[in-house]
Amino acid sequence: MTIDSIQPDLPFFNEPQQSTQEESLAPLAHRSRPQNLSEFVGWPTLVKSFPFLAQTALPPIILHGPPGSGKTTLAQLLANEHKLEIYPFSAVLAGIPELKKVISRILEIKSLMGKKSVLFIDEIHRFNKSQQDALLPYVEKGDFILIGATTEYPKAAINPALLSRVHIVELRALQTKDVETLLDRALFRLGTDVYNSFPKDLIPFIASVTGGDARRALNSLEICLNRENLDDLESLKKSILENSRRYDKGGIRHYDVISAFIKSMRGSDPQAAILWLAVMLDGGEDPAFIARRMLIFASEDVGNADPSALNLATSALAAVEKIGLPEARIILAQAVTYLASTVKSNAAYVAINEALDFVRENGTQEVPEHLKNYPRPGTKPYKYPHDFNQHFVKQQYTPNAATPQFYRPTEEGREKFLKERLNKLWGNTSPSDGM
Repeated sequence: MTIDSIQPDLPFFNEPQQSTQEESLAPLAHRSRPQNLSEFVGWPTLVKSFPFLAQTALPPIILHGPPGSGKTTLAQLLANEHKLEIYPFSAVLAGIPELKKVISRILEIKSLMGKKSVLFIDEIHRFNKSQQDALLPYVEKGDFILIGATTEYPKAAINPALLSRVHIVELRALQTKDVETLLDRALFRLGTDVYNSFPKDLIPFIASVTGGDARRALNSLEICLNRENLDDLESLKKSILENSRRYDKGGIRHYDVISAFIKSMRGSDPQAAILWLAVMLDGGEDPAFIARRMLIFASEDVGNADPSALNLATSALAAVEKIGLPEARIILAQAVTYLASTVKSNAAYVAINEALDFVRENGTQEVPEHLKNYPRPGTKPYKYPHDFNQHFVKQQYTPNAATPQFYRPTEEGREKFLKERLNKLWGNTSPSDGM
């Protein structure tokens, strides 16, 4: 077998130069890729943070960063710098059988030429545990150089066994000034006429609204270039904004936004909470998912300070599931603004967590004899509270007096009344104290 007989199904990144006609038909984001590492935005800082990137021998790497931060481009440039063939593989579009075919070709090339290749796996977090495990023996033996790209946190998305064999490189969203540089360079490469005729005010605008995503910024620039009239700036800006908002329902931004949403309600900031609600709805988030998180919040963060919050959140979830969008946005807005604005207490949330910890750290909690369904004859009788003044009587309800006081009502809202009532009934003793 000769090297010429090995024809991969997937194209190499370092394929022969495209013809001028083919290149002109490619998306601007592709045509604008840097040609070498010195053109890669932030390369000096990246090497300072991750010195192994400048080593003579390229190690296995996981590139982690948000969309448009340059993961695919960096993988290509690293392979080119080390004069290595690179095999791109999508973890979304293919599985183990296809992966084994590509690895087989890489091993054949290594056997014939004595040279390693780069296996680049885009969205490697989409591989399940068994698929990731399939890479282990090859990475362990150094049969090829693995470069994986992921938008997810590697320690959560990559198997520990594989993670221990690779270096992690974190790429951050680009700074606005860096995006401006990329856009300016892309325009310049299109020719002097294009560069001089393009409205320069649009460059900082595009850079500021695309969230540090180079691909999205270049796509927005291409939308403008395809418009016949570049003088209507307001129309162009509206089109750019419509295509620049990013929201990935299954990715990091999904979790970041819902986190900001919950924390804004917890912080009693209805303005911020309604903003993040709008971000989620605009991004296509499931309104029932939002309502379920609010239902949890109503107990976890509002609790007995305002018991009506749980009723409101429950009603909101039921209503949202019945009517759907776009009307559901109104119901969500009502519930969100109320939950964010009302009094807060996490006493019930803390109580159940502490009680669970206590149960797990101690032996079986025996039920006191007088509380059992069928107590033994001759034991002290259970006192029926309704037979006593204020429908209350002190008696032991826990196995022993050492049981901690889990529920500690706050002074907030309705919970202040609960605290005062419990103090009045039990005095200096706790409901968990033995009588």
